[in-house]
Amino acid sequence: MLEEVFQSFTDDANKAIESLKHALGKLRTGRANSSILDDVRVDYYGTPTPIVQMAAINIPEPRVITIKPWEKNMLAKIEKAILASDLGLNPNNNGDFIILTLPQLTEERRRDLVKSAKKIGEDIKVSLRGHRHSALDMLKDLEKEKDISEDDHKKGRDRIQDLINDYSKNVDDIIKIKEEEILKV
Repeated sequence: MLEEVFQSFTDDANKAIESLKHALGKLRTGRANSSILDDVRVDYYGTPTPIVQMAAINIPEPRVITIKPWEKNMLAKIEKAILASDLGLNPNNNGDFIILTLPQLTEERRRDLVKSAKKIGEDIKVSLRGHRHSALDMLKDLEKEKDISEDDHKKGRDRIQDLINDYSKNVDDIIKIKEEEILKV
């Protein structure tokens, strides 16, 4: 019974950590990262489609992304989609592929990105606390139904707290690494 509660909490917490990594991957740093294009959708024969599903994306230089669609007639549509997105990038279409050059980040913009990263980290910690609350409720219900003893309930609470501390530290470590990446010139 207790192991089911711990497993449920661990699964939820791991999903939260993956969500954090995915959200931080979309933050634009000084280096090119193809994940900034994840949310850009292109009208592909009537269906909004992610660029990665219709083109090869490469990073030939630290601040350059190239997009080579599998169908040349998609070049203009991809270019329009990038311009319409909130990325703030100007695509350069040379007839064969699109070149995105990421501008150098200003110090102020870097600080704003660090704030955004920290906010994302705090949101994930709030999510983790919600998962802890659910796990503690499950423990309380198990004790009420006499499926576990009062001692097991206390041990379970302590173990959940240890797990939440470990996950919170993991979030802090991930945010610290992203902060260093953002601030690196």
